[in-house]
Amino acid sequence: MHPAIRKVLNWAALLGAAALILLFAMPSYRQGGPSPVGSTASDFTFERDGKPTRLSDLRGTVVVLNFWATWCPPCVDEMPALNRLHAKMNADGVMVLGISIDENADAYSRFLSEYQIAFPTFRDPSQKIAADYGTSKWPETYIIGRDGKIARKIIGPQEWDNPVMIEYLKRLTTN
Repeated sequence: MHPAIRKVLNWAALLGAAALILLFAMPSYRQGGPSPVGSTASDFTFERDGKPTRLSDLRGTVVVLNFWATWCPPCVDEMPALNRLHAKMNADGVMVLGISIDENADAYSRFLSEYQIAFPTFRDPSQKIAADYGTSKWPETYIIGRDGKIARKIIGPQEWDNPVMIEYLKRLTTN
């Protein structure tokens, strides 16, 4: 084999190995990583009814914390179910709270209007909150118990108002 070809192949193998190591080191590759269930939910501030509010201010309420984006088809698909869940369970101590990672404020506002989003939601275009939670796929949802601890993490769209989920959330409101 010609020395120049051997050199190119060696460099390609080294680059391939480095890319593989980088892939496994990325936060989105979390095989075998610790579960967030049972840990205290990361606190953050958002605006609710025109006032600054912290997630920790919601202790005593079950929070369905949903990370989403307007450009994410599965996120769009689950929005009606989140709206129905909010309408059905908000008075029972379950709050749906959405965090959009949209950078485009106009697209976000149009989406809220077009889909008549009734639950509290806000934009975090920096994705800092999502990063604090280890979120890398959308939609991703954390169910936070009344004690402020993560009870469940769900990746992907759900039919949030199905009877099994309603019963699960009702149980959390009494614990």
